[in-house]
Amino acid sequence: MSDEKTEKPTPKRLKEARKEGQVARTQELGAWSALLLASLAVPTLVGWELTALQELLAHSLRTLEDPTIPHAMRLLAEGGKHVFVAVMALSVGMLLVSVAGTIAQGGFYVATKAAKPSAKNLNLLSGAKRVFGPHALWEGIKMLVKCSIVAVMVYGSVRSMMPLLGGMVPFGTVFEAAGDHAVSLLRSVAVAGVVMAAVDYAVMRRRTGKQTRMSKHDIKQEHKQSEGDPLIKSAIRGRQLAAARNRMMADVPQSDVVLVNPTHVAVALRYQPDKNAPIVVARGAGAIAAKIRETATGAGVPLVQDVPLARALYSSTEVGQQIPAELFAAVAQVLAFVIGRRNSGRPGGRHDSPRRVEVPQVAPAGHRKRRTPTPAISSAPALSGR
Repeated sequence: MSDEKTEKPTPKRLKEARKEGQVARTQELGAWSALLLASLAVPTLVGWELTALQELLAHSLRTLEDPTIPHAMRLLAEGGKHVFVAVMALSVGMLLVSVAGTIAQGGFYVATKAAKPSAKNLNLLSGAKRVFGPHALWEGIKMLVKCSIVAVMVYGSVRSMMPLLGGMVPFGTVFEAAGDHAVSLLRSVAVAGVVMAAVDYAVMRRRTGKQTRMSKHDIKQEHKQSEGDPLIKSAIRGRQLAAARNRMMADVPQSDVVLVNPTHVAVALRYQPDKNAPIVVARGAGAIAAKIRETATGAGVPLVQDVPLARALYSSTEVGQQIPAELFAAVAQVLAFVIGRRNSGRPGGRHDSPRRVEVPQVAPAGHRKRRTPTPAISSAPALSGR
């Protein structure tokens, strides 16, 4: 059987791969997304902080009129509060974006198998493949592309700033332009990083998909493990059927009559006055029918040879079911015959059928409608319980 892995992974295989840490994920997407958020939030936060700083300086000048320690501590606390709020807002925002970017790639999971120590991690050949393999080559290409993009962007930003240097432009203007260029550079680098992270994620997803692919043999083995080996299931079914047959044979001595065909089919019936109709306690064909006849003979249960009635009962009933209403009249005559012999002290034996009515057509057991039978048999005056 070919072991070529050409099939898509099953849900069970994907679950195991997550435990092993085989998930398409790049750490750069969250980091670059957080940097992009910072590039968008910094101008607003800086403007807010500059306004707060101006107000703080104005308060400081007014405090000089009464320079006391409580006033100085209040100014220090106010300034620290502004800085703390700005830093925390930026940090929490970047953390949330980074975590969201990581979870969006595959959800939250714990790689339990990857955390366990394994001798495979000490394999020198596997380590060499990781260092010099395709993944290492892709990582090198990524690093080269990132450095090149950042270098080009920094060069363009510095070059655009060159006309402002040399002392001809006021320092305030130069400072403001430098800040704008720095924020613009940070935003451009972050956008480029997000794009590269998306490409990296696509590559990682493709590589992980190849690693988790399965062969047809793997899928069959997984199906066997999930559903059970057919050989084992067949053996279990065989034992269950054997147990059911043993229970059925144990009920044969309690039956009132066994209708035979004469050798191929056997159906054992038991009638109880408190029931509406006789119950099939055992049925079988071939070797099972022979065992039913043997058990019934040893227990003194009479055998009645009636080919049409035995076939009709065998095809229309299951063990534990009541006989069909269409067969009430025919079965009543047989039961009246055997119960009459038993009451006169002549139980057991093999007899020809005393039936005088015709056996009607009856639907097979699987197609027969379940219904509560009428008390046709229980009303027969010739019948009485054991």
